[in-house]
Amino acid sequence: MTATADAVLLIAFGGPTRSEEIRPFLANVVRGREHRIPAERIEEVVHHYEMIGGRSPLNEITLRQAARLETALATDGPPLPVFVGMRNWAPYLADTLARMAETGVQRAIGVILAPHAVEASRERYIETIDAARTALGTRAPAIRYVAPWYAHPLFITAVADAVVAALVTLPATRRAGAPLVFTAHSVPVAMASRSPYVEQLTVSARAVAERLGRARWQVAFQSRSGSPHEPWLEPDVKGALRALAAGGAEDAVVVPVGFVCDHVEVLYDLDVEARATARELGLGFVRASTVNDHPLFIRMLAELVRTAVAEG
Repeated sequence: MTATADAVLLIAFGGPTRSEEIRPFLANVVRGREHRIPAERIEEVVHHYEMIGGRSPLNEITLRQAARLETALATDGPPLPVFVGMRNWAPYLADTLARMAETGVQRAIGVILAPHAVEASRERYIETIDAARTALGTRAPAIRYVAPWYAHPLFITAVADAVVAALVTLPATRRAGAPLVFTAHSVPVAMASRSPYVEQLTVSARAVAERLGRARWQVAFQSRSGSPHEPWLEPDVKGALRALAAGGAEDAVVVPVGFVCDHVEVLYDLDVEARATARELGLGFVRASTVNDHPLFIRMLAELVRTAVAEG
């Protein structure tokens, strides 16, 4: 195989690594939209981070994903260094691209660590990278992005493995009847209408359910953060739990298929808020892990990189 890339760039959202970083991080997240987000909402999110230990594990998990991907590529080829760049916190994408340029990287394979495409999960990352490349001028590495992977068999199998691990924590007599609730970040309806977000999410959820032979499943949304006057994707996961309880369900298995690592939207919005709703309803609640650094997810990333290199 002729090398058509010098490196891999994993692209993620970023998160605070200690309590004093929470407010500066959130200021980055809302920059340009401050006037539309009430100050009390920011303080709510600060509290969410405090409730999960005053930090996000997102950066740590992403760096672990990068290290394991680099090992997989070193083992089976092509051996490429793997860099990590974040949109909202260090290591910032601009700094990572500058470091790549300094080390002689001219062409890199980009992997946006969000399974489903929508403006907030893809276009804003690409815009940030394009701006950083423009600032670097002729030294900027060219970035070629991997193909969509929301339906990749290895991703689907990794999610299915996490669902099985969650299911076995339920009493054996209740496992077969437990519905699956697949969740992803809610976005404004207008934004979703301009993208394949809902379609891709539904494809992922259906594939996991079919892999496991589960007929009872649905998609729900979580972590809404916008104006109450603007329609966002629904149903909200807590509303979905209420509907299941009203319909006689004993349990719900919540599967955050729209996320690839356990961070605040999972550790607080699901493990604290959604779990509390289920408790109030008398509904059993188990939450599947995200793929994190599951070996099959790492293997999928390596396959995507190899394919992109081969097609270069």
